[in-house]
Amino acid sequence: MAGEVHVLGERNSLLGQFLGEIRDQEIQLDGMRFRRNIERIGEILAYEISKTLNYQTASVTTSLGKAECSLLKSQPVLATILRAGLPLHQGLLNYFDKAENAFISAYRKHEGDEAHFEVEIEYLSSPPVDDKTVILCDPMLASGSSMVLAWKALLERGTPRDLHVAVVIASREGVQFAREQLPPDTTFWVAAVDPTMTSRKYIVPGLGDAGDLAYGAKE
Repeated sequence: MAGEVHVLGERNSLLGQFLGEIRDQEIQLDGMRFRRNIERIGEILAYEISKTLNYQTASVTTSLGKAECSLLKSQPVLATILRAGLPLHQGLLNYFDKAENAFISAYRKHEGDEAHFEVEIEYLSSPPVDDKTVILCDPMLASGSSMVLAWKALLERGTPRDLHVAVVIASREGVQFAREQLPPDTTFWVAAVDPTMTSRKYIVPGLGDAGDLAYGAKE
Protein backbone atom coordinates (compact mmCIF):
# COMPACT_ATOMS: atom_id res chain seq x y z
CA MET A 1 0.00 0.00 0.00
CA ALA A 2 1.19 3.50 -0.83
CA GLY A 3 2.60 5.94 1.64
CA GLU A 4 1.74 8.69 4.02
CA VAL A 5 -1.47 10.75 3.98
CA HIS A 6 -1.37 14.31 5.35
CA VAL A 7 -4.84 15.75 6.06
CA LEU A 8 -4.02 19.43 6.54
CA GLY A 9 -7.52 20.51 7.51
CA GLU A 10 -7.29 18.54 10.74
CA ARG A 11 -5.21 21.40 12.19
CA ASN A 12 -6.67 24.86 12.78
CA SER A 13 -5.47 27.36 10.17
CA LEU A 14 -6.77 29.69 7.47
CA LEU A 15 -7.19 26.59 5.33
CA GLY A 16 -10.41 25.94 7.24
CA GLN A 17 -11.78 29.32 6.15
CA PHE A 18 -11.05 28.61 2.49
CA LEU A 19 -12.58 25.12 2.75
CA GLY A 20 -15.70 26.53 4.37
CA GLU A 21 -16.13 29.06 1.57
CA ILE A 22 -15.73 26.60 -1.31
CA ARG A 23 -18.29 24.30 0.32
CA ASP A 24 -20.85 27.06 1.01
CA GLN A 25 -23.54 26.92 -1.70
CA GLU A 26 -24.21 30.66 -1.42
CA ILE A 27 -20.56 31.70 -1.71
CA GLN A 28 -20.15 29.21 -4.57
CA LEU A 29 -22.32 31.47 -6.73
CA ASP A 30 -19.28 33.74 -7.08
CA GLY A 31 -17.15 31.77 -9.54
CA MET A 32 -14.15 34.06 -9.24
CA ARG A 33 -14.10 33.68 -5.46
CA PHE A 34 -14.44 29.90 -5.80
CA ARG A 35 -11.48 29.74 -8.18
CA ARG A 36 -9.38 32.00 -6.00
CA ASN A 37 -10.06 29.93 -2.87
CA ILE A 38 -9.06 26.74 -4.71
CA GLU A 39 -5.92 28.57 -5.82
CA ARG A 40 -5.15 29.63 -2.25
CA ILE A 41 -5.57 26.05 -1.05
CA GLY A 42 -3.11 25.06 -3.78
CA GLU A 43 -0.62 27.56 -2.38
CA ILE A 44 -0.95 26.03 1.09
CA LEU A 45 -0.46 22.52 -0.30
CA ALA A 46 2.60 23.71 -2.24
CA TYR A 47 4.15 25.22 0.88
CA GLU A 48 3.63 22.02 2.88
CA ILE A 49 5.00 19.83 0.09
CA SER A 50 8.03 22.13 -0.24
CA LYS A 51 9.13 21.23 3.29
CA THR A 52 9.81 17.65 2.19
CA LEU A 53 11.87 18.35 -0.96
CA ASN A 54 15.65 18.43 -1.34
CA TYR A 55 17.63 21.67 -0.93
CA GLN A 56 21.17 22.90 -1.39
CA THR A 57 23.00 25.87 0.11
CA ALA A 58 23.98 28.63 -2.30
CA SER A 59 25.72 31.97 -1.86
CA VAL A 60 23.60 34.91 -3.02
CA THR A 61 25.12 38.35 -3.59
CA THR A 62 23.19 41.28 -2.14
CA SER A 63 23.96 44.99 -2.50
CA LEU A 64 25.84 44.80 0.83
CA GLY A 65 27.52 41.42 0.75
CA LYS A 66 26.79 37.71 0.46
CA ALA A 67 24.09 35.58 2.10
CA GLU A 68 23.88 31.81 2.36
CA CYS A 69 20.45 30.63 1.17
CA SER A 70 18.73 27.26 0.96
CA LEU A 71 17.48 26.66 -2.60
CA LEU A 72 15.63 23.78 -4.23
CA LYS A 73 17.99 21.31 -5.88
CA SER A 74 15.52 20.67 -8.67
CA GLN A 75 12.05 21.83 -9.67
CA PRO A 76 9.06 19.47 -9.63
CA VAL A 77 6.75 18.71 -12.53
CA LEU A 78 3.23 19.94 -11.76
CA ALA A 79 0.68 17.60 -13.35
CA THR A 80 -3.01 18.47 -13.44
CA ILE A 81 -6.20 16.74 -14.49
CA LEU A 82 -8.28 19.07 -16.69
CA ARG A 83 -10.45 21.08 -16.38
CA ALA A 84 -11.30 21.26 -12.70
CA GLY A 85 -7.65 21.11 -11.69
CA LEU A 86 -6.65 24.41 -13.30
CA PRO A 87 -7.18 26.73 -10.27
CA LEU A 88 -5.41 24.25 -7.98
CA HIS A 89 -2.58 23.98 -10.50
CA GLN A 90 -2.22 27.76 -10.53
CA GLY A 91 -1.92 27.81 -6.74
CA LEU A 92 0.89 25.24 -6.88
CA LEU A 93 2.54 27.14 -9.72
CA ASN A 94 2.43 30.40 -7.76
CA TYR A 95 4.91 28.83 -5.34
CA PHE A 96 6.79 26.42 -7.62
CA ASP A 97 7.07 29.18 -10.21
CA LYS A 98 9.95 27.58 -12.13
CA ALA A 99 8.29 24.16 -12.34
CA GLU A 100 7.62 22.23 -15.53
CA ASN A 101 3.96 21.52 -16.24
CA ALA A 102 1.88 18.58 -17.46
CA PHE A 103 -1.84 18.42 -18.30
CA ILE A 104 -4.05 15.35 -18.56
CA SER A 105 -7.57 15.39 -19.96
CA ALA A 106 -9.83 12.81 -18.31
CA TYR A 107 -13.58 12.42 -18.70
CA ARG A 108 -16.44 10.20 -17.59
CA LYS A 109 -17.69 8.00 -20.45
CA HIS A 110 -21.24 7.11 -19.44
CA GLU A 111 -22.88 3.83 -20.35
CA GLY A 112 -26.63 4.41 -20.53
CA ASP A 113 -27.16 6.37 -17.29
CA GLU A 114 -25.39 8.78 -14.96
CA ALA A 115 -24.53 6.12 -12.39
CA HIS A 116 -22.52 3.88 -14.74
CA PHE A 117 -19.40 5.21 -16.40
CA GLU A 118 -15.74 4.60 -17.07
CA VAL A 119 -13.01 7.23 -16.76
CA GLU A 120 -11.01 7.64 -19.96
CA ILE A 121 -7.83 9.61 -20.66
CA GLU A 122 -8.23 11.68 -23.82
CA TYR A 123 -5.11 13.86 -23.97
CA LEU A 124 -1.68 14.22 -22.37
CA SER A 125 0.77 17.11 -22.63
CA SER A 126 3.87 16.57 -20.53
CA PRO A 127 7.64 17.06 -20.45
CA PRO A 128 9.84 14.04 -19.72
CA VAL A 129 9.33 13.01 -16.07
CA ASP A 130 12.06 10.38 -15.72
CA ASP A 131 13.79 10.65 -12.31
CA LYS A 132 11.87 13.84 -11.43
CA THR A 133 9.51 14.77 -8.60
CA VAL A 134 5.91 14.87 -9.82
CA ILE A 135 3.10 16.65 -8.00
CA LEU A 136 -0.17 15.29 -9.40
CA CYS A 137 -3.21 17.38 -8.47
CA ASP A 138 -6.98 17.32 -8.78
CA PRO A 139 -9.38 19.20 -6.49
CA MET A 140 -11.60 16.16 -5.91
CA LEU A 141 -10.44 12.59 -5.27
CA ALA A 142 -13.72 10.68 -5.41
CA SER A 143 -13.35 7.06 -6.56
CA GLY A 144 -9.65 7.60 -7.29
CA SER A 145 -9.92 6.20 -10.84
CA SER A 146 -9.02 9.47 -12.60
CA MET A 147 -5.93 9.95 -10.43
CA VAL A 148 -4.66 6.42 -11.06
CA LEU A 149 -5.28 6.61 -14.82
CA ALA A 150 -3.58 10.02 -14.98
CA TRP A 151 -0.53 8.53 -13.25
CA LYS A 152 -0.41 5.64 -15.70
CA ALA A 153 -0.62 8.11 -18.59
CA LEU A 154 2.31 10.10 -17.18
CA LEU A 155 4.43 6.94 -17.18
CA GLU A 156 4.49 7.27 -20.97
CA ARG A 157 6.91 10.16 -20.35
CA GLY A 158 9.21 8.24 -18.00
CA THR A 159 9.39 6.97 -14.42
CA PRO A 160 9.40 9.75 -11.80
CA ARG A 161 11.64 9.57 -8.74
CA ASP A 162 8.92 10.74 -6.32
CA LEU A 163 5.16 11.22 -6.49
CA HIS A 164 3.10 13.68 -4.42
CA VAL A 165 -0.69 13.77 -4.80
CA ALA A 166 -2.34 17.11 -3.96
CA VAL A 167 -6.10 17.17 -3.40
CA VAL A 168 -8.62 19.60 -1.90
CA ILE A 169 -11.35 17.13 -0.87
CA ALA A 170 -11.13 13.34 -1.00
CA SER A 171 -13.44 10.50 -0.08
CA ARG A 172 -12.20 7.80 2.27
CA GLU A 173 -12.81 5.21 -0.45
CA GLY A 174 -10.86 7.23 -3.01
CA VAL A 175 -7.86 7.63 -0.71
CA GLN A 176 -7.87 3.90 0.00
CA PHE A 177 -8.06 3.01 -3.70
CA ALA A 178 -5.32 5.46 -4.69
CA ARG A 179 -3.03 4.21 -1.92
CA GLU A 180 -3.47 0.66 -3.19
CA GLN A 181 -2.88 1.53 -6.86
CA LEU A 182 -0.13 4.18 -6.80
CA PRO A 183 3.57 3.57 -6.00
CA PRO A 184 4.25 2.56 -2.37
CA ASP A 185 6.21 5.74 -1.55
CA THR A 186 3.51 8.14 -2.81
CA THR A 187 2.74 10.99 -0.39
CA PHE A 188 -0.80 12.36 -0.25
CA TRP A 189 -1.59 15.98 0.69
CA VAL A 190 -5.30 16.49 1.30
CA ALA A 191 -7.16 19.47 2.73
CA ALA A 192 -10.15 17.37 3.87
CA VAL A 193 -11.36 13.75 3.75
CA ASP A 194 -15.14 13.19 3.59
CA PRO A 195 -16.87 9.94 4.57
CA THR A 196 -19.01 8.85 1.62
CA MET A 197 -19.97 9.19 -2.05
CA THR A 198 -23.24 9.17 -3.98
CA SER A 199 -24.08 6.47 -6.54
CA ARG A 200 -22.74 8.87 -9.20
CA LYS A 201 -19.39 9.04 -7.36
CA TYR A 202 -19.76 12.57 -6.02
CA ILE A 203 -18.20 13.14 -2.60
CA VAL A 204 -20.56 13.77 0.36
CA PRO A 205 -20.73 16.38 1.81
CA GLY A 206 -18.08 17.50 -0.71
CA LEU A 207 -18.95 20.65 -2.63
CA GLY A 208 -20.52 19.54 -5.93
CA ASP A 209 -18.85 19.58 -9.34
CA ALA A 210 -15.62 21.59 -8.96
CA GLY A 211 -15.24 22.08 -12.71
CA ASP A 212 -18.76 23.46 -13.13
CA LEU A 213 -18.37 25.75 -10.13
CA ALA A 214 -15.08 27.12 -11.47
CA TYR A 215 -15.93 27.42 -15.17
CA GLY A 216 -19.66 26.93 -15.68
CA ALA A 217 -21.91 23.98 -16.46
CA LYS A 218 -21.05 21.66 -19.35
CA GLU A 219 -23.26 19.55 -21.55
